[in-house]
Amino acid sequence: LKRKLQSPHGNPSVKRKRKLSVNTFKKRATEADIKEKGSSSQKSLPKKQLPENRNESQKSKPFIKTSSLFRNNPDIPEIHRKAVQQVQENVFTTDSFSQLDLHPHLISTINTVLKISSMTSVQKQTIPVLLQGKDALVRSQTGSGKTLAYGIPLVQSLQGMKSKIQRSDGPYALILVPTRELALQSFDTVQKLLKPFAWIVPGVLMGGEKRKSEKARLRKGINILISTPGRLVDHIKSTECIHFRRTQWLIIDEADRILDLGFEKDIAVILNALNAERETRQNVLLSATLTEGVTRLADISLNDPISISVADEFQKALKPASQMERQASSSSNCMEQENFAVPEKLKQYVMMVPSKLRLVTLAAFILEKCQFEKHHKMIIFFSSCEQVEFHYELLLKVLSGGLESEHPGRSSVSSARLQFLRLHGNLEQEERTEVFQEFLKSKTGILLCTDVAARGLDLPQVTWIVQYSAPASPAEYIHRIGRTARIGCHGNSLLVLAPSEAEYVSLLASHKINVSEIKMEKVLSSLMKDDRFKLHRPGSKKSYGTNPQEVRERATVLQTKFENYVHSSEGTVRWAKKALQSFLCAYTTYPRNLKHIFHIKSLHLGHVAKSFGLRDAPQNLTALPTAGSKKKTKPRPKRSDLLKKTHGKHRLAEILRSEYSSGMDTGVSKVKKKKKQRKPGNQQIP
Repeated sequence: LKRKLQSPHGNPSVKRKRKLSVNTFKKRATEADIKEKGSSSQKSLPKKQLPENRNESQKSKPFIKTSSLFRNNPDIPEIHRKAVQQVQENVFTTDSFSQLDLHPHLISTINTVLKISSMTSVQKQTIPVLLQGKDALVRSQTGSGKTLAYGIPLVQSLQGMKSKIQRSDGPYALILVPTRELALQSFDTVQKLLKPFAWIVPGVLMGGEKRKSEKARLRKGINILISTPGRLVDHIKSTECIHFRRTQWLIIDEADRILDLGFEKDIAVILNALNAERETRQNVLLSATLTEGVTRLADISLNDPISISVADEFQKALKPASQMERQASSSSNCMEQENFAVPEKLKQYVMMVPSKLRLVTLAAFILEKCQFEKHHKMIIFFSSCEQVEFHYELLLKVLSGGLESEHPGRSSVSSARLQFLRLHGNLEQEERTEVFQEFLKSKTGILLCTDVAARGLDLPQVTWIVQYSAPASPAEYIHRIGRTARIGCHGNSLLVLAPSEAEYVSLLASHKINVSEIKMEKVLSSLMKDDRFKLHRPGSKKSYGTNPQEVRERATVLQTKFENYVHSSEGTVRWAKKALQSFLCAYTTYPRNLKHIFHIKSLHLGHVAKSFGLRDAPQNLTALPTAGSKKKTKPRPKRSDLLKKTHGKHRLAEILRSEYSSGMDTGVSKVKKKKKQRKPGNQQIP
């Protein structure tokens, strides 16, 4: 034991003094441990840095807490991919709405209220088919004007009915959409189309609203009913006044997303309720992607439909010879090798970022685009609600100057202009609507959200889509990037990947999706424009351009600001751990065919923790990866009680005895014996 105590220290004089206190070995051992820890922390700093640190001012002290961001990171692989020709659609046509057989008031409303003069390709193909009263399966890229493609023929047919529609007649048309925000947006569009036809009443049913007020509206009468599937099923089961006796239209918008969200059973309930009261009606199914589920739903709900696919039409025009071949492939193998149409003016980028640097790189990108370049409107996608909440608070406090109390006047490049908003499924409905409307109207801003905003939403002037968490499928990727470059506008998208996820780029290329690489260093160099992240050194010279060393220093300063905020209270540390845990849980849910790219074992927990502002990997997270495993840890109090009781010199002996002997002397066995002996009535003293 003496040798053990002396070996870590090369200073025998200290040991001699210590020999005088002969009382307990335990005391000595703990002292030695403490001393060893202290000396090792001092030794861990390189010798060259020690004199520098002594001379530095107190401002630089926090940086000792932060381990180097740029050490021990995995190498960023070179992206080798073939340039593929992307599938594109002609969004606009030269044809105007006046060429269609529409009511003159409806044409003037489209031109004046909606300010649209010419049709998009999907509208040109869909509207005549629907005006003929036929069922249709419409597949077209996001942002191509699908809402008007069904809205215009719907309004045209309802206003032209022989017997004028009464409000009390109930629903003549039913429009199903996956999310509440899309329900509000579709309602707004239909309401504008109905401006000249005030006797036709549209209405919305959606989760989060008061059932009582919805029931009152249904009682008064709604002619065009827009709803999310879950809430409509709720009313079918509980509201007596709802009926579908006169329902002539069923429109299912974003059909693939409705199925993804698990509404398949609800759709079946709705179809049964419709068929029970009226069998003949016109059905329309719209989607940007054609999955197996959508084709199955089309078989159930559509009657001899006409299939409209704008991308296919465009490809046929390019290659007439392969016309039949394309038709065959699109029907038989729709999911595996589906080629998605991408908006023409959308530039797509990918950035390889090691886990440790994700947070600072995201912050640098936000600053570069939304503060230094200005006039940018950005949406950032995360994989869980907890991550959205955590990053919203963190970025708001650190980037928007919430922590700049020591600089009341703020720096010349103030980030007061940065406006952060968040949108996810756990928000109250009022707040969701408020955020949606605010982002809709604002010219700039950063919306942090989950996939609740990935479908159908028409958010004008969005210039950047950032996918901070990679989507679970190429189809989901298409829907997310479809929030920008809508109806012929320009837009950009950025996909953030870890080095271990590089193969995802090849997967996108196999679906005819082209992405160019942006270097992480280029994004981080934008920190040179903001002096809040300058490392203050006595006698430091002015920075020359983009010095790589200074860029790294500034990135470390920014990371330290994040970490200081996260560790400023127990509550924020708990938030960060919760967000990290939700990220890990979401990471385990990638589909099996993507597990070779996104596998939980390829993540370095300490590095990932760094991207949540945590200085170390949390110890208890690995034990609690899912909610299910928490339950397993509860019913084990006896063992922990035993460990608490066994302390002092005999601790090891007691543990061994409890594990390997018959257990006669342990507390647990005493309880068991007592219970057994109480039954016969005679008690023995143990």
